Amino acid sequence: MIRLIDSAVAVPPTLAVLRGNLAPSGAVLKVAAASSRLLKHSGPALVFDNYEDMLTRIDDPDLDVTAETVLVLRNAGPRGACGMPEWGMLPIPKKLQAAGVRDMVRMSDARMSGTSFGTVVLHIAPEAAVGGPLALVRTGDRITLDVEARAVSLEVTTGELELRARSWTPRGTAHLRGYPKLYLEQVLQADEGCDLEFLRPRSKAELAFVPPLVGRS
Repeated sequence: MIRLIDSAVAVPPTLAVLRGNLAPSGAVLKVAAASSRLLKHSGPALVFDNYEDMLTRIDDPDLDVTAETVLVLRNAGPRGACGMPEWGMLPIPKKLQAAGVRDMVRMSDARMSGTSFGTVVLHIAPEAAVGGPLALVRTGDRITLDVEARAVSLEVTTGELELRARSWTPRGTAHLRGYPKLYLEQVLQADEGCDLEFLRPRSKAELAFVPPLVGRS
């Protein structure tokens, strides 16, 4: 099951970290699972605001989508979906599947399973829920992926993005107390490991082991 390096399943790199105005803090693409023809691609965005929105519309026969479209799912990151679920491998719309399309560029602030495949840009950071550039993408905007250049770019002017950012507001939450509220306040971004802020040590002293108190009732 383990192959020699000179007969590897895929030629390195198998992962690529991408950056650009769409992902200032980085994004990840599993190159070994992507289609080589899509490693350099530019197309119009089709934006889904959340997972439910995607499920509702993805197989609509009237959906304005082609094989060149870049599918974008947002609000699926560490804070946006409370846990960064494995939603990154967006399904191919049924009408494109019927036409023989088996892969297309997909982008999100979510993650995906290690066994998932396709040309999927994941872990976009900062995520949409905290006002990252992904929150500012509109359907029809052109997005360019260039894996060789390690770049992912939203072809929108800086001035227009600044204008959109001024009108952006964070979504509310029903979690007003308890652990869910603590999580939403403390969770870090994908490039920081999705840890909780208060768990990050500020000194070596904070790393000292404290024996647990064991008792009986």
